[in-house]
Amino acid sequence: MANKGITPRSEDYSQWYLDVIDRADLAENSAVRGCMVIKPYGYAIWENIRNELDRRIKELGAKNAYFPLFIPKSFFSKEASHVKGFAKECAIVTHYRLKETADGKGVEVDPKAKLEEELIVRPTSETIMYDTFSRWVTSWRDLPLKINQWANIVRWEKRTRPFLRTTEFLWQEGHTVHTTHEESTKQVFEALDMYRDFAREILALETYGGKKSESEKFAGAIDTYGVEALMQDGKALQFGTSHDLGQNFAKVFGISFTDTDGQVKSPWQTSWGVSTRMMGAVIMSHSDDLGLVLPPVIAPIKVVIIPIYKDENKDMVMEFSRKIIDQIKGQVKDIELDEREYLSPGFKFNEWEKKGVPVRIEIGGRDIERNLLTVVRRDTNEKMSLTVNNISEQIVEILDEIQKNLLERSSKILQEGTQEISSYDEFKSVFKGKKGFIKAYWCGNPECEESIKYESKATTRCFSKEGNGKCIYCGKDSTQEWVFAIPY
Repeated sequence: MANKGITPRSEDYSQWYLDVIDRADLAENSAVRGCMVIKPYGYAIWENIRNELDRRIKELGAKNAYFPLFIPKSFFSKEASHVKGFAKECAIVTHYRLKETADGKGVEVDPKAKLEEELIVRPTSETIMYDTFSRWVTSWRDLPLKINQWANIVRWEKRTRPFLRTTEFLWQEGHTVHTTHEESTKQVFEALDMYRDFAREILALETYGGKKSESEKFAGAIDTYGVEALMQDGKALQFGTSHDLGQNFAKVFGISFTDTDGQVKSPWQTSWGVSTRMMGAVIMSHSDDLGLVLPPVIAPIKVVIIPIYKDENKDMVMEFSRKIIDQIKGQVKDIELDEREYLSPGFKFNEWEKKGVPVRIEIGGRDIERNLLTVVRRDTNEKMSLTVNNISEQIVEILDEIQKNLLERSSKILQEGTQEISSYDEFKSVFKGKKGFIKAYWCGNPECEESIKYESKATTRCFSKEGNGKCIYCGKDSTQEWVFAIPY
């Protein structure tokens, strides 16, 4: 079996990313252009991410539901900015049946099976869900309504890359309805804070979070707030957004309620979501030239044990290895014993290294004689000898240290990769070089924003703070500092 290497990050960061995904056995391209197959190991990581996030979403008071994949085309026409925002990405179903070709060798669309109304394949679910909400909400007693959906999404992409941008991807979308704008605004920030805390505590990612500019906000929203992480190549990755939808969709889809004063009113709404982009963020933030590096919290296998033996001591080494597993299982459930006899220990070391398993334990005859275990941390590749006594407690401690270390590294990347700049020449120079986040003042003029994007490829990622300065592009007085970066 060949054990292919990984392109160094410094040589070709894009190819490195694809190599890590391939060698870690996370996903592969499918027969459908722009779509990927998420393989069992990759999907196990997604399940761990999803399960922990689902718990937090429910703590916000949201309940899970499921809505149709297909949306009547007329629904999208009801909210002008919404349809404009997604029109170029929509896949449309026009017929509901195929028929056999005249020569009997294939199939073709049956012209008699044309749909009376064409259907949009779900690019997001606001329209189909809010049509339903108009029947669910009639009184103040029905509010707040908080619904979450785990689903697949289809957006026709020209340029794709596994996990970061694919034609079909997985996500969650929360949708809430409230009696007042004050209440809905609170929900917007609760969702944003949830995503930032989740990134920090589970994905070991430090981020920026804040309001998006008009050009970057969600189609149909009053305001959008995003979570931005900095990748090792200096580019930004947005992997979470929270939207203040105001009353726009409520009025369009006829969502209304009778308030305590007997008046019929339009409610206020929010939507918020994250996707399998989080997987891309984890891969690009933590991994190295040896392969995938995973935060232990989301690792499908947290500890792998590799027995090293000869024919004469095989039974002893295997028996000892199983005893170690029994000890550790009391506190760490996701543990694997690599019993494959057809592979050398060296091959196994390399394979599990590429798959990003946080802790590797090597057990040989000499280790048993000395009552020691050889333990390797994936985050630092540090090799150490630990006594068998209290091994489970020691492994738990190491896993905690790895989780903390990855967050510290992410924080360092964010801190060292952020600069405050007032000169536009220096601004452009940074984005021609190592890139990163730049904090700079912007006057709010869309023309300045568009010119910056055209000349440097950098966009406003989120609002930073109020202050006094000069617009980085036109030099006019500005009271707002923004975070700029070149995004994925």
